Amino acid sequence: MKGPKDPVDHARTTRPHAGESMKDNKIMPGLIVIGVALVLFVSCLAAFATAHRDVGLLLASLAGVGFVVGGGWLAVEHLRVRKIEERWYAEHPNALRQRPSS
Repeated sequence: MKGPKDPVDHARTTRPHAGESMKDNKIMPGLIVIGVALVLFVSCLAAFATAHRDVGLLLASLAGVGFVVGGGWLAVEHLRVRKIEERWYAEHPNALRQRPSS
């Protein structure tokens, strides 16, 4: 069973990482940064379309940084969840190891 610090659902699913983004709220900042980066990217396309090259370059670079930072946040949090899962399996040696979906 999932504890307060364990976002992996060991008891009720055969895919322990299904819905990880819904169960683990620590990835929300990464998702928000990616959402803002997406808005910046669309804004940079609009700036380029209206011949505002300087603004377009600024928005494109901010969008690129946002995508990298948000993706990095998601990767770090996913690795944290995987470490928690490995620790759980080490504490429960009789549990059947389920293949992760991610």
